[in-house]
Amino acid sequence: MMSRKVDIVESTEMLTKESPAVVKKGKKSITIGIPKEKSNSEKRVVLTPESIGILSNNGLTVLVEAGAGLAAKFSDQDFSDAGARIVYNSKEAFEAQVVLKIDPPSVEEIGQMSMGSCLISSLQLSKQTSEFINRLNDKKITALAFEFLEDKVGGMPVVRAMSEIAGSTVMLIAAEYLSSVNDGKGLILGGVTGVPPTQVVIIGAGTVAEYAARTALGLGANIKIFDNHIYKLRRIRQLLGQQVHTSTIDNFNLTNALAEADVVIGALRAEKGRNKIVVTEEMVANMIHGSIIIDVGIDQGGCIETAVPTTHENPTYLHHGIIHYAVPNIASRVAHTGSYSLSNIFTPIILQMAELGGAEEMIFNYKWFLRGVYAYRGSLTNAHLARKFGIQHKELQLLLAARY
Repeated sequence: MMSRKVDIVESTEMLTKESPAVVKKGKKSITIGIPKEKSNSEKRVVLTPESIGILSNNGLTVLVEAGAGLAAKFSDQDFSDAGARIVYNSKEAFEAQVVLKIDPPSVEEIGQMSMGSCLISSLQLSKQTSEFINRLNDKKITALAFEFLEDKVGGMPVVRAMSEIAGSTVMLIAAEYLSSVNDGKGLILGGVTGVPPTQVVIIGAGTVAEYAARTALGLGANIKIFDNHIYKLRRIRQLLGQQVHTSTIDNFNLTNALAEADVVIGALRAEKGRNKIVVTEEMVANMIHGSIIIDVGIDQGGCIETAVPTTHENPTYLHHGIIHYAVPNIASRVAHTGSYSLSNIFTPIILQMAELGGAEEMIFNYKWFLRGVYAYRGSLTNAHLARKFGIQHKELQLLLAARY
């Protein structure tokens, strides 16, 4: 019996054994704060209960302000069951080491944040003031913007995810306001046998345009896509796999297309600051009454002269007999889906941050993360913001080099 045990021991010792996992020295517990959004128009939350469960199981503490997920159909109990600690005032959530938020915080909310902490939120450049930047710098906060954050292959994950949602949703919005119930033209978006198809003009050939075009094509609409980048027009035709009309943006062709359009989607992204206006008031005045304009890029200034920002509570207005829809955060209309999409992006980022030991180590180790930073420990690090607000900025690479 003894020899049998020895044989077993000797045989198991011959087997290849897994090497123990390497534990990085930088790994530490990080406190994540999720305050409730104050704007009635913003209904998303950055992390879902499932993601919080993953973070909690990895030793992170997540503070969720009571009611933060209700508009996205996540209850406080859902978050609590996943391992979050529910706090009953925003100050506790803002005092966390890393604050995750959809809308940028107000100046007063920045005042509640801990000195030297990290903020990850949208920037919404068109709404910001120098006071916002100065307050961040006073608190030596490291701030990252959704709009600037890149992934490992140079893409912009948050922008793309929200653009996919906005593009898919925008045609459903158009269908609502074309209907007779909403005093529209009384058209079905698409077409039926014996009736000419709806005419859709999409200005821009990026992600929003791609997903809007997919939805419109599926419904049977006739589509024209305009953009000044030939490679984008070529790309979108290949992605759609169908022969759609594409054109560079010129006044003659665009004016003629708009004059026949039932739906116009403004889907141009700003390349250097504010978008260039490509649809003038005169072009809008020549459109057929009852048509609808949806300017998806209104949060960056938009590309349609007659478009001004609206809200989810009052999303439309009439101008020259044309229905205008210009809500900045269209993705918030489907807050549950939008929350999952954001959560899928930020959960692995937060896990990596904890593994390395904090936001500063993430910036130092990953250039794709670094590109999202616009304020770092008391200094503005984004040249475009510096020009806009007349504030001096410092190159982030130099600041990081100086710490050694």
